[in-house]
Amino acid sequence: MTFAVIKTGGKQYKVAEGDTLVIEKLKHEGDSVAFDDVLLVANGEVKVRGEGPAQSRVYVGKPTVAGAKVTAKILEEGKGKKKMVFRYKSKTRQHKKKGHRQPFTKVQILKITS
Repeated sequence: MTFAVIKTGGKQYKVAEGDTLVIEKLKHEGDSVAFDDVLLVANGEVKVRGEGPAQSRVYVGKPTVAGAKVTAKILEEGKGKKKMVFRYKSKTRQHKKKGHRQPFTKVQILKITS
């Protein structure tokens, strides 16, 4: 199993090939996007205690893995569900109600290269 940890939108995500995830809205051109901020790449099976040797390679970046790239296909863009924000100050009859819908991009991971 090959997986990677990428950084986008101020968050970190553990991704594998074929995964679908919802991330912060991206500025992009075309229908695919490449993530260059790859923090970790793990190739192969992880060894379980008591079993035979497993071939596993783990590359940890300082802060990113040099030459690693994760390619993804953009499936959808939109806005999330509405979240209500309500401010209230007691004894002064002050209140304010606002709604917020966070924009997102839905992507599918196609390839992890290290």
